[in-house]
Amino acid sequence: MDQLNTLAETIREEFEQMSAARDLAYQRSRKLISLCARSIRAIHREEWETAESLIAEAKEANDTMVAGVRDYPALFYAGYTQDAVKEFVEANLTYALVRQRPLPTPQDLGAESNTWLGGLAEAATELRRRILDIIRHNHNEEAERLLDDMDAIYSVLVTFDFNDKITGGLRRKTDIVRSVLERTRGDVTTSLRQTELEQALKSLEAKIKV
Repeated sequence: MDQLNTLAETIREEFEQMSAARDLAYQRSRKLISLCARSIRAIHREEWETAESLIAEAKEANDTMVAGVRDYPALFYAGYTQDAVKEFVEANLTYALVRQRPLPTPQDLGAESNTWLGGLAEAATELRRRILDIIRHNHNEEAERLLDDMDAIYSVLVTFDFNDKITGGLRRKTDIVRSVLERTRGDVTTSLRQTELEQALKSLEAKIKV
């Protein structure tokens, strides 16, 4: 029984360490998600320096969180951990898409492939908000570019026809991207037609004045 008590004590210490790591990871995940949300808000406001600073801060927070659970697979792959990493991916990809920069890879961001794809899907939906902001100011060429990016992302995501346990529920996210893409395409088309009509009216008015 002495051996049993010794083994039990060893396991108890292991669980205590894991529990402490879990609590810390949960706190860190909430901080990371907050930083990413603030960075995306800054992107939509075109506050580029603020966005870059927040993304840099988010990278440190992400690295710290991941390092704290790397030795505990159950914690590393836990929902709250991967959700936070996904938000980090989303912030980085949203920034890259809006600013026309190369997309950071899963390796660049320290993300699992399925988590990266999930972040890509959510970044695509963020482009709708950006496009709607743009077409209010008649920047239709930029809106069309971002719409093309959304379409390209959807075209890639839809090819990952694997079990949800492998992709992390990517199929549902892809369906959301498709729905957002269709609505956004309709909005951009309406905006383009309105712009063409306004230009035609201005041209007609100029001819009448002459």
